[in-house]
Amino acid sequence: MIVTLAVLAVFFAVDLFVIGRKPHVPSTGECVRHIAFFVAAALVFGAIMWAVAGPAPAMEFYSGWLTEYSLSIDNLFVFVIIMSNFAVPKILQKYVLSVGIAVALVLRGVFILVGAALIERFTWIFFLFGAFLIITAVKLVAGGDDDEEYHENGVIKALRKVMRISDEYDGEKLRTVKDGVKCFTPMLVVFLAIGTTDVMFAFDSIPAIFGLTKDPFIVFTSNVFALLGLQQLYFLLGALLDKLVYLPAGLAVVLGFIGVKLIMEALHGNSLPFINGGQPVGWVPEVPTWLSLAVIIVAIGGAALASVVKMKAMESAK
Repeated sequence: MIVTLAVLAVFFAVDLFVIGRKPHVPSTGECVRHIAFFVAAALVFGAIMWAVAGPAPAMEFYSGWLTEYSLSIDNLFVFVIIMSNFAVPKILQKYVLSVGIAVALVLRGVFILVGAALIERFTWIFFLFGAFLIITAVKLVAGGDDDEEYHENGVIKALRKVMRISDEYDGEKLRTVKDGVKCFTPMLVVFLAIGTTDVMFAFDSIPAIFGLTKDPFIVFTSNVFALLGLQQLYFLLGALLDKLVYLPAGLAVVLGFIGVKLIMEALHGNSLPFINGGQPVGWVPEVPTWLSLAVIIVAIGGAALASVVKMKAMESAK
């Protein structure tokens, strides 16, 4: 485990702080190479886990990785809007993404530790996780999560009232001097916007992954592999994100399925006074891991394929 985490730490550091530190707009070829490498690394990691620990943990990893990766792609919609809203220069966007992804990893690590502790002591929390995921799925289908416009949260609004913030960027600097007066650059506000948005993302992703596996190691590694190469994916899909029209529907199916799975597991293993006379509901079936993996692949793959078909149909109609 220690060796695995050390290797992942090296991957993450190289991806964000070596490749990501050079301020430039990556080419399509560069993006494809990096994404292919990290996807292959995730597949190889799952294969090694299969050989060492057996098929069940490996399928849990693949299911968790695909789910987290799909949610990360959906989150890119918000990153695009934040970058546009704060007029982040194209050449600095890679650096901003590097910091944002690092913050996301730290926040997810904290949420994973808290979630694992809660599940170990209070297994009934699966009811709350399940209900939350089902509500999120319904909102995705109904269009409740409107990403067309980014609205500054209370933290950033309060910050603008108490701090002097310039209207222009000064490279990667957080502070600059304008007209002889020291002030913060918009980069500080962008980092706070990305960071506070990452907190909201964690509320979606962590319950979803715990619905597929209870192993904190698998939960964490799934999240790390889902975040690796995300900045290259941002630039590769930047022009296509608005064309993946069925991705929210695919994610809704996945989140709804996991939500129902969590509630079924809670019913199967908990004793609640208002259900079944205080006894666990033994007749509720447990959803096998292979079925979870199949649902995720079909839902996300089907949504992507349907989006591509619609995009080509619209292009042909022009």
